[in-house]
Amino acid sequence: MAPPNDPINSILNVMKTHKEDNFFELSNGKLFVKKVPLLFEVPSNVSFSSFSSICQTSSAPLPLFHRAHSTSSKGGFLGFNKDDPSHHLMNSLGKFTDRDFLSIFRFKTWWSTQWVGNSGSDLQMETQWILLDVPEIKSYVIIIPIIEGKFRSALHPGTNGHVLICAESGSSQVKASSFGAIAYVHVSDNPYTLMKEAYTSLRVYLNTFKLLEEKSVPSLVDKFGWCTWDAFYLTVEPAGVWHGVKEFSQGGVSPRFLIIDDGWQSINFDHQEPHEDAKNLVLGGTQMTARLHRLDEGEKFRKYKGGALLGSNPPLFDLNKPKILISKAIEIEHAEKARDKAIQSGVTDLSLFEIKIEKLKKELDEMFGGDQENSLQLMCKDGEELEFNSENSGMKAFTRDLRTHFKGLDDIYVWHALCGAWGGVRPGTTHLNSKIIASKLSQGLDGTMDDLAVIKIVEGGIGLVHPDQAGDFYDSMHSYLSEVGITGVKVDVIHTLEYVSEEYGGRVELAKKYYDGLSISLAKNFNGSGLISSMQQCNDFFLLGTKQISIGRVGDDFWFQDPNGDPNGVYWLQGVHMIHCAYNSMWMGQIIQPDWDMFQSDHVCAKFHAGSRAICGGPVYVSDSLGGHDFDLLTKLVYPDGTIPKCQYFALPTRDCIFKNPLFDGKTILKIWNFNKYGGVIGAFNCQGAGWDPKEKRIKGYSNCYMPMKGSVHVNDIEWDQLIEASEMGKAEEYVVYLNQAEKLFLTKSTSDTIPMPLEPSTFEIFSFVPIKQLSPIAKFAPIGLTNMFNSGGAIQGVQYEEANGDGANYASAKVEVKGRGSFLAYTNVLPNKCYLNGTEVEFEWSSQDGKLIINLPWIEEDNGISNVTFIF
Repeated sequence: MAPPNDPINSILNVMKTHKEDNFFELSNGKLFVKKVPLLFEVPSNVSFSSFSSICQTSSAPLPLFHRAHSTSSKGGFLGFNKDDPSHHLMNSLGKFTDRDFLSIFRFKTWWSTQWVGNSGSDLQMETQWILLDVPEIKSYVIIIPIIEGKFRSALHPGTNGHVLICAESGSSQVKASSFGAIAYVHVSDNPYTLMKEAYTSLRVYLNTFKLLEEKSVPSLVDKFGWCTWDAFYLTVEPAGVWHGVKEFSQGGVSPRFLIIDDGWQSINFDHQEPHEDAKNLVLGGTQMTARLHRLDEGEKFRKYKGGALLGSNPPLFDLNKPKILISKAIEIEHAEKARDKAIQSGVTDLSLFEIKIEKLKKELDEMFGGDQENSLQLMCKDGEELEFNSENSGMKAFTRDLRTHFKGLDDIYVWHALCGAWGGVRPGTTHLNSKIIASKLSQGLDGTMDDLAVIKIVEGGIGLVHPDQAGDFYDSMHSYLSEVGITGVKVDVIHTLEYVSEEYGGRVELAKKYYDGLSISLAKNFNGSGLISSMQQCNDFFLLGTKQISIGRVGDDFWFQDPNGDPNGVYWLQGVHMIHCAYNSMWMGQIIQPDWDMFQSDHVCAKFHAGSRAICGGPVYVSDSLGGHDFDLLTKLVYPDGTIPKCQYFALPTRDCIFKNPLFDGKTILKIWNFNKYGGVIGAFNCQGAGWDPKEKRIKGYSNCYMPMKGSVHVNDIEWDQLIEASEMGKAEEYVVYLNQAEKLFLTKSTSDTIPMPLEPSTFEIFSFVPIKQLSPIAKFAPIGLTNMFNSGGAIQGVQYEEANGDGANYASAKVEVKGRGSFLAYTNVLPNKCYLNGTEVEFEWSSQDGKLIINLPWIEEDNGISNVTFIF
């Protein structure tokens, strides 16, 4: 957005907002919006201040400052005061009943999801924002708890419809009694515009984060990748990674990025020798009390010998071994759970349980070869000394060998926790000043789901590097990684800081130190954008930690089965994941590029996941086990060169889904919309069958809802005005609609009836809406794309039309640039005279019945898969 011609006077003019001009008013115990009462019984200690009265200056970029103040009459701040200062304050903001709302709340420390209701008492603990429907004025209002001073806030449910705000510092030593701007309210007649305006205003006011539009995103956003987690868990090592990348390459979908997940670091437990790696770890959970004892790779990777896997006869690797190890580790886990259940039942003689557990652990050790030396024999020989950080050993040699053999592998990321490892950094083992801090959960987290990670972190505490050394900590780790060929990091377990902030000025101050250090290191070592944030879904992170970070997870982990043992969880958990991602993107997408996480291509619901990833607008990556691939499915998502037909925006729920429950209301189908260059797209997903249970405080199955659903789709479900480049497409007189799964094509208009949409459980349909071009008085045309790709329209790179002008030029043409191979589909109402593919006339198919125009396209490597198709009319 260009600055105004007279920026100073322009800003002064928009700041001249009088009290009567603001859409909000607080009087007589009621908060009004455009004269409509929104909150009732507002306590007398609650205040309202207009945006312009609070935010008079900012160091934000001038265009953003101007944009925020141009909508200042639509927003303002809520505050409250108490008689006595405290580190944890709760206050009502008023009550509402019989008004539909959508909210986002934390169901775990790390993860958030949507919740709907119609009363303040329906809210869940740790609500991050609430969106209220105000049909009286055909508008929507959002209330966002924010940061003020050293305090952060969240919304909680109250009694009799009251909405409570909780302000907490995270340290009993940091107290306050008065807040002038602890929550922000904003109104708009468009819920998507509302999100943009509200978070722009907060960005300008707080100046502690940046919007997505201000930042660069990593290049992996439009590529295909592989993450090692579900393939190996903690057993990840070079030979396994190598064979994994090799399998994809041989299957025709070469990864362009690789994420080496948890298991590569130098970690150990407090009872071990200080500089000895922990051995024989397999499943997630077993490592959660371990700490870093050095900042480089663990022994498994450190002993890699350059060229070991490049020769004509590379060392043999048992592709089944990771699965066998994981299977045995699961046996141990089940035996330990049985023992723990016995303890809870009052059993005192546990000897049989302990004997079984020890037997299984011994069997696991034997499978590893005693101390994992079997895998290391593929690398350095026993007793062979290799120089630390040698050019021909360790992670540097391994990443070099990967790139030498797999030419298209652009990025290699590695995992680490925000505090280093799950348990932080072990004191006395590095040059850093770390201290084991006991972990304590805030009161708001009492309403969240039981979580193994939380249990383990509370059990072991965190080896916290002193916040004054946060910058040194990240730079020491990241500069080394950058030197050895790592181009980015996946930073996980981000919201542990709130557990250990007591001694460090509270959670806001501690977070600032850590996020500033992380941002500086990201800018220096990973091109400013090479970081995927994860386990970060809380307002502390988004309002304090995203000045540099530009991509992050918007859903919980992909769970291939229910960890609590429900056999149907293999199905219903997948719909839950999509709901997390779609609704979280409404706010997170203003600040970071939404990442919908990995999935497994051979999972029973893999196609269901693939359909959502195809139009999510972010990267596509999987976590397949060795030998566990569905390449037919992957080729519907990925081009042969490892890039993807990515949408132009990030997917969001349609307006008619906002205040509904697509998980277990027994009637609502999730619909998400997005844009391609030359059309819009709607994905419809039957996610019914599971969701949050407020009483049990967990996500569980609702089997009565896992059934076929009926819904409808309309071209007006696409919010065409949300992207400047798409706005003209929303004005088309007529559209062609293509249903990817049903392979149907028909015409529609903005005034047409809705399109019926029946869906079986865990199934989907993708609707492509493409404006129809009138090429001549009789010829109409619309390019749809590659029907063998889930996001058909994403394959279209460019379109040029030459219209018949009636001045002797009695022909018209449509030239379409397409990336990919397969069946290209367009619509036309008349038979074309000719078709040219890359300048050569070719045959084509046309159906007079429905107007389908089809030509088969090859993949031409030297042209990067681009084909130029011309139809002459």
